[in-house]
Amino acid sequence: MAFHPNMQSEIEGVSVIGDLRWRAWNGVLADVWTVACAPDARGEYVSQAPRLVVILDKAGKGGIDIVPSSGGNAGMLPVSDRGNLHYVPAHVPVRAYVKGVRELTHLDIHLDTATLVERFSCNIDPDILNTPRLGFSDERLQGLARLIAGECAGPTSCCDLYGDSLVAALAATLLQIEPGTNRRRGQLPPCKLLRVKEFIEENCMRTVRLEELAALTGLSPSYFCAAFKTSTGVPPHKWQMRARIDRAKSLLRKRGMTLAEVAVAVGFSDQAHLTRVFRKIVGTTPAAWLRDTAA
Repeated sequence: MAFHPNMQSEIEGVSVIGDLRWRAWNGVLADVWTVACAPDARGEYVSQAPRLVVILDKAGKGGIDIVPSSGGNAGMLPVSDRGNLHYVPAHVPVRAYVKGVRELTHLDIHLDTATLVERFSCNIDPDILNTPRLGFSDERLQGLARLIAGECAGPTSCCDLYGDSLVAALAATLLQIEPGTNRRRGQLPPCKLLRVKEFIEENCMRTVRLEELAALTGLSPSYFCAAFKTSTGVPPHKWQMRARIDRAKSLLRKRGMTLAEVAVAVGFSDQAHLTRVFRKIVGTTPAAWLRDTAA
């Protein structure tokens, strides 16, 4: 896992119950903790990544307050007025005070902002990203958080589209990312597009990795793929297949190689593979195309 929130904490009167439940998705790491709390339990926390702390359940008539470390516990709201959501920006130390709560379950959602910026193709408002919001309420965020917590407790999946959609919705809501504010993925500049096309044509007889092409443009693979398709109308792998077919046509015109030899020369597994792709792109078989061009 590449993303590590790297949180530092000092706690007093808090002990973990059961196992930690956690899941990682694209741009988000979520973990669920259940803890037993002694009277006047407290803790101090600071993380290198922004996070949303969600109080899911508690036993006892008291509450929990999360406040900036510099502010101590001054200005704590009455229990009835406090929300269960706490957004803490990166590198902001906070203190948590527990009063009259015997047991507590909370969800911590750690945000990888660099990945989220790439994922949403947007710039996140620095004021929103760097402003603490402690003890607020939001029914939509609370509902999404409970669903995410449920996913943390479930079995893992290598293709968890449901959980990934939940964290995407939560991140977009929390950071106030609107579809209309996202930067439109446009075309590649002509010079970069030409560079990529030439590279594909020169290397079409081997498997060209998406990362190689993206590196030529200085873009991430996902952004490059979208920009290339916008520029050409097809994704990179289809452009490579067309380049292979063009190379196969050139070799077939020379008539010095068999169809099987041409197939291997241009990177296909065998003659049948070449024929399938040739028919899909050209609309006919290599043999029929050769007859038509010779007529």
